This record gives sequence, structure tokens and C-alpha cells, in this order.
Amino acid sequence: MSIQDIHEYLAEFEDIPGTRVFTATRARRGYHLNQFAMSLMKAENRDRWKADEAAYLSEWPITDDQRQAVLDRDYNRMLDLGGNIYFLSKIFSTDGISFAEAVSTMTDMSFPEYRDMMMNGGRSPEGNRSIREGN
Repeated sequence: MSIQDIHEYLAEFEDIPGTRVFTATRARRGYHLNQFAMSLMKAENRDRWKADEAAYLSEWPITDDQRQAVLDRDYNRMLDLGGNIYFLSKIFSTDGISFAEAVSTMTDMSFPEYRDMMMNGGRSPEGNRSIREGN
């Protein structure tokens, strides 16, 4: 596979509606954001974070966009900026929010609507195949 073929293949991942595939590019972009999130696994770091979020974030070499997305709890934006949902889960766990409730904030549904959709088999693939093709 040539370099061009690889880039074309990886570009296809950007055409999945409502999905952000965690590629090597996203991993590099979000390295420090994800390391910050993982730091919340330690109780002392969670305590420092809860005491002053902005001060704690200032210790991490993340971008201004990443910093604002964290402070806004804009998980979709964090994913766009290289966040990995499993690392970001440390943030919403620290906030006392369940995984399902946090993920529901990434949709246009309330938590009960999202929960019901998932309990009934999840999002239909109909109309969710391609951004570019509008289906």
C-alpha cells in the first residue's frame, strides 16, 4: 500500500457520521489532553482539579482550544481535538456523571432519550453511512 493509499484509507474514517475514529493523528494531537485526563485516576489529582480546574489545567501543555473544551465539558470538541473517550471518562467520572449520561451530552437527545435508544438496539445505520453522500 502506498503512502497515498494510506492517506486515502484514513480519510475515509472522517466520513462516518457522528463518529470520530481514534487514529494515530488524533492520538498525537491529544496526547497531553489524554494524559491530563488519566491523571484524574489519582485521588490527590482529583482533589486539586476540583479545587481549581483552571490552575490544574495550566500545568498541562494542552492547547487553548483543548483547555476551553475541558472547562466547557464539550466532549465532542475534546474528541475532535484528540481526546480518547476512555481517557476522557476520567473527567466525567470525577464530575460524578455516568458514562452513558456523559455520552448522551454528545447527542441531540436527553439522557432518558439516549438511554431508551440504546436499550432498543442503538442508532439505526439508515441515513448514517456517509457524511459526504448525505446518508
